[in-house]
Amino acid sequence: MKPISISLVVVSLTLSLMAESSTLKSVSVEASVVDEVSSRSKNSVDLAKTLKDHVPSIDISRRSSVANDIYIRGQKRDNISIDMDGAKVCGACVNRMDPPISHIVTSQISNVEVIEGPYDVENFGTLSGGVRIKTKEPTRDLSGEIDVGAGSWGYKKVGVSVSGSSGRVGAVLGYVYEEAGEYKDGDGRTMSKQTQKAVDDGKAAATSAYAKKPDRAYAKKSALGKIFVKTLEDQELRLSYTANRTDRTLYPNSAMDAAYDDSNIYSIEYNIDNISNIYKNLSIQYYYSDVDHPMDTKLRVAGSGATYMTNHLKTTMQGVKLKNSFDIADHKVLFGLDGSRRSWEGERYSTNTMMGMVMPMGSSLDESVTNNRALFAKVERSVGALDVSVGARADFTHVKTKDATKNSRDFNSISLNALASYDLGGGHSLFAGAGSATRVPDARELYATANYIDGNDKLKQTKNLELDLGYEFVGEDLSLKAKAFNSNLKDYIYLVKDGARYGFENIDARVYGFELSGIYYANDDVWIDAMASYKRGTKRSYASDESKHIADMAPLRARATLNYEYMPQSVASFEVEASDRWGSIDANSGEQKLAGWSVYNAKIKHAVSKNLDLTLGVDNITNKTYARSNSYVDIILLSSSGATMLLNEAGRYFYTNVTLKF
Repeated sequence: MKPISISLVVVSLTLSLMAESSTLKSVSVEASVVDEVSSRSKNSVDLAKTLKDHVPSIDISRRSSVANDIYIRGQKRDNISIDMDGAKVCGACVNRMDPPISHIVTSQISNVEVIEGPYDVENFGTLSGGVRIKTKEPTRDLSGEIDVGAGSWGYKKVGVSVSGSSGRVGAVLGYVYEEAGEYKDGDGRTMSKQTQKAVDDGKAAATSAYAKKPDRAYAKKSALGKIFVKTLEDQELRLSYTANRTDRTLYPNSAMDAAYDDSNIYSIEYNIDNISNIYKNLSIQYYYSDVDHPMDTKLRVAGSGATYMTNHLKTTMQGVKLKNSFDIADHKVLFGLDGSRRSWEGERYSTNTMMGMVMPMGSSLDESVTNNRALFAKVERSVGALDVSVGARADFTHVKTKDATKNSRDFNSISLNALASYDLGGGHSLFAGAGSATRVPDARELYATANYIDGNDKLKQTKNLELDLGYEFVGEDLSLKAKAFNSNLKDYIYLVKDGARYGFENIDARVYGFELSGIYYANDDVWIDAMASYKRGTKRSYASDESKHIADMAPLRARATLNYEYMPQSVASFEVEASDRWGSIDANSGEQKLAGWSVYNAKIKHAVSKNLDLTLGVDNITNKTYARSNSYVDIILLSSSGATMLLNEAGRYFYTNVTLKF
């Protein structure tokens, strides 16, 4: 009970220090917000790309044309949390072919809040960051949108959405279909030809090559429906359903491709506002999701005969969250309960196409269940120029598996954080944050037995102790934000080499870096927005034959965009993105030194009329050949004789999009 006592003391001290109050303001210095996500995603439904383009702390793991994973300050997987409208989202693939954000309908997103650091007490597992996705809500009047896009390499997109309200009942309906052929890198190699080159260069076994040219890289159908029913004054029932159906997605630097990805996300929420002058809001939500993900060798040389192999993963996630909001003596108070249950399992089998037989080959992940129960609280107060926020969360987690030879585990923890922002006047402000958060090992890390990776059922939970500092200036012509962070990770769960196999271990590590972002308005029509990020990760202790560097820490990267509004609502943009060479690597864990690069993009968004927009663009104008993602063995990539295949980014890519609003 000692940690809980400490949390109460911290909260009490914070409240007592705020003797004088002013209008309540939200302390949001720990987060970056991307608005108008649907309008920013005209050349792809891949949410990872949109976030990478607009948030300096985010980079992506390039695995395919679509469904790429994200890093926040070099952290990924369970070190960051993903939720959509309050529902926690998980993928099924142990090799991250279907990361959580790939199950969200990008065209129906209103905004995305990216939390940088351990500053989210509402969601389970926000160790080093989190992504809160908010989808569109019903509009008051009937409105709609038809979106049609096309691009290089057979890219096609058709989307439609309708929204409206009768006053008592409101609804949003959206659907999008997208498909694409294989993209080509700057050297003119398609994705499958990149795999063939890896085979020719000795970086992959010959059986990993594609047996013939694939018909396409992916096809994806997504739909979202929401219904809001006003039951009583200030009370509302909210229902939502999201469906994704993706067919045959290529993963050219992996040994298998996704046969399909099917997911469903359901949510039911009841919301009550203005219960009393003090009790401002009560909401209770239940959510459920399921993901069905088989990956196989059917398109490869290995599966071109009578038999091909499949690894079939499934996961479900369900939870209940109760939140209560109060305004008490100029304090904004949030208190809630959170509970979730995740099941995860995988099986391997071979399919004989000539005989029509399926032969079981054992489990790739024995069925496991992670149960979490939690209490959380957050208090905000403004005192003159000072805004302060304090949060706490207590987690009680149990993880078990059907494998009787593996240990079930119990994990208990307390997470605490405090944030402060001080307005210096004249548009200048300073902000700081300190936080501690934990995350438990997942079923793969505890119980995996597939391929050359072994789980470790004795792993401890990881604890992050982090400090963030920053400065922000908002002026008439210039806005600038600078953030620096230092994260100390105790019992960090890391994949390390042990002979011919790899296993998970707890190590101590440090991650630190900075992010910059800003906008400069030369005049009413011309402005420049830019951002940059740098991070470095080091192990606190390591053997003499190991690298001191933590994997997945991309080097200094920057982006700058020149924008010109040549007529109302019509903007021409020119953009440059650049990266330093990737030299600080963990070679023992499979990373490679990568060359630096720079690419140039251009786009015109033209308002043909009030209701019709036309977008024309070209990415990678100079047709640069480059790779942005490294090869840490936490993702199983094609390799041979110690060499691993990297997947190059797309070469010169032309696209167009027409949006009709009504």
